[in-house]
Amino acid sequence: MTSTYRVQLTPDFGFGDVAELADYFRELGAGHVYLSPILQAVHDSRHGYDVTDHSRVRAEFGGRDGLVALSGVLSGKGIPLIADIVPNHMTVPVPESGNRALWSVLRDGPASPYARWFDVVWPIDLPVLGDGAPAVDGDVLRYFDHEFPIRPGTEHMPLDELLAAQHYRLVPWREPPGYRRFFDVSSLIGLRVEDEEVFAATHEVVLGLIDEGVIAGLRVDHPDGLADPRGYLRRLRPRDPGPLWVEKILGEGEWLPDDWPCDGTSGYESLNMITRLFVDPAEKDLLIRTFTHLTGFPDSYPDVRYRAKKGVIELFFRGEVDRLLVAMEAPELRAAVVELLAAMPVYRAYVNPGEPPGEEAIRVVEAAAREAATRVDPAAAEKAADLVLYGPAEAVTRFQQTCGPVMAKGVEDTALYRWYPLASLNEVGGDPDHFSVSPADFHAFCAELPPGTMTTLSTHDTKRSEDVRARLNVLSELAGEWSEAVESWSALVWFDRELDYLAWQTLMAAWPISVERFTGYLLKAAREAKTAISWMSGDPAYEDGIRDFCRRAIEMCGFSVASFTAVVDRYARVNSLGQKLVQLMMPGVPDVYQGNEITDFSLVDPDNRRPVDFDRRRKLLASPEDSWDGEKLLVTTAALNLRQRMGEQPYAPIEAGDHAIAFARGERAVAVATRLPVGLERRGGFRSDSLMLPVGRWTDLLSGCEHTGRIPLAHLLSRYPVALLERHV
Repeated sequence: MTSTYRVQLTPDFGFGDVAELADYFRELGAGHVYLSPILQAVHDSRHGYDVTDHSRVRAEFGGRDGLVALSGVLSGKGIPLIADIVPNHMTVPVPESGNRALWSVLRDGPASPYARWFDVVWPIDLPVLGDGAPAVDGDVLRYFDHEFPIRPGTEHMPLDELLAAQHYRLVPWREPPGYRRFFDVSSLIGLRVEDEEVFAATHEVVLGLIDEGVIAGLRVDHPDGLADPRGYLRRLRPRDPGPLWVEKILGEGEWLPDDWPCDGTSGYESLNMITRLFVDPAEKDLLIRTFTHLTGFPDSYPDVRYRAKKGVIELFFRGEVDRLLVAMEAPELRAAVVELLAAMPVYRAYVNPGEPPGEEAIRVVEAAAREAATRVDPAAAEKAADLVLYGPAEAVTRFQQTCGPVMAKGVEDTALYRWYPLASLNEVGGDPDHFSVSPADFHAFCAELPPGTMTTLSTHDTKRSEDVRARLNVLSELAGEWSEAVESWSALVWFDRELDYLAWQTLMAAWPISVERFTGYLLKAAREAKTAISWMSGDPAYEDGIRDFCRRAIEMCGFSVASFTAVVDRYARVNSLGQKLVQLMMPGVPDVYQGNEITDFSLVDPDNRRPVDFDRRRKLLASPEDSWDGEKLLVTTAALNLRQRMGEQPYAPIEAGDHAIAFARGERAVAVATRLPVGLERRGGFRSDSLMLPVGRWTDLLSGCEHTGRIPLAHLLSRYPVALLERHV
């Protein structure tokens, strides 16, 4: 297993379109092509995580025949397929008849053959009601675009009696649903794949495709939502002998449990380590002062994170807390349970009902309980922690299934939009208060990294692309110049001080960007921050203000922003190429998110799911050019193809000073990347800094130069800020 190339399928870009890129993938050096979800989803879905039918390969992509044909074409080039699967949830579509299994459950209740599929409380609360009333239409209940089945035998009842007689209740749309959901998304209903019958039914098609050799491995979406992730993987692993990854978000210093039978994560922990490697910690205090001065937010990130988590628990997860307290049989512990959830530093405690909790689980939960005890009765906090670790099975499970959503919504989708002194650090699984790591820190991380885990720089879920982060990282070395620039822009155009500073970072780092894209990002950022508007509470006047700000910012400050970005790009190119080489050559299986083999300045979804100009990339591969795009493609192609030639090799650090990161992969390869380029320029370059190559004769695959022994870094990196050396054998 050498690498993957992630492709985002859409109704406009299906299996046949991917097949046409087979030669491009082969020349690029991709080891596997990694597909977004392939099962039938909502007809016009652009992401595919809203599955409606596990028994069909998605028709809009070309169906099963199209997938088999794609597999055949890629197999002919030596490129197997990986597929993304979604075991945690299905969609609640509009109209609801679009999900056959759910329709049966709503109509027939516990008697439905699908009743075991969904994690529900009977009768099932469905939060849809606003203005107006539902109406009976034959054997269907209609409410605007919604439709619900009527329980047989109740069709002729008066409306009030009919509504009361159903296996579901229609409740106001702001109310929590009567089912476990994906985070706070009421249109995604939780599945009970811990049930063997449900597992078999929802995985029959995917596992059949593996048995037939159509796909060669899987990436599992959001395992933290499952009742028993370890048990799920133990059931899945024997049926998937190929690579098996989990989209598991790890906290600071956290590693996957040893007893999870998979190859590793989808790579966010590596992404955050690589990003920090290219951040200078020296100007952290100035960046925080600029941030607090312009936004009015506090300088303490932990305080912001705590308030954000408490806020989303109250806003979104009251229903989940209610179910948890019922399972605990301890309604008096509500305040303690809320504080324990807010204090949890990770997405899951990994406690398995019926087994003694592990040392790490005890450490994490007890530490959270001590923090909670500073805010509520210590005895209550201790009792809540005891129930989480040793209580009834459902209580142990429900707590862990609630931790993940609270972390995701409280941190990823709230705190990271409120505290952003350097927005490149505000990534999934990241801690924006942890500014940087040294080469020694990075080497230590790599020494512990499982060899089969995935590494990445950009995904369909990242808050901003790798090249946007490469630009932002430069601000850690130009903090004074940045502060002056953003002060001047803010003096000309302002709107909301709690949002403007994020807007200026985004405008500079994504430049050039259209008003439409900029507005779309900022509206989403404001809704996620939840300081003025949210996804549940809009304000048309405020939203119009955002639109006006985005237009004026580009019209009035665009020339100045472009000029500042041009300066930044002298150094961002160095960061971009460096982080790419490091990611592609470090331990693990590197993933390239579609299009990011050249520069890409996309923002959070849906911006990062825009169509990719593959014609541009194919032409560039056929006719290389001396540009940032050309250099990034050269680095990507050279590294991916070298990974195929060299196979798995041990990792060995090489001393290269403060302004470079270097390591060997066995006796076959050496990677060297410049870091902190502004500081390097200010000190007058590498001067006498040098690097000692392992024994042998080495060719730089980027420049074509040959080297041996001790090499001055100024010589090695004279043409490109990175070097990829292969040993003559």
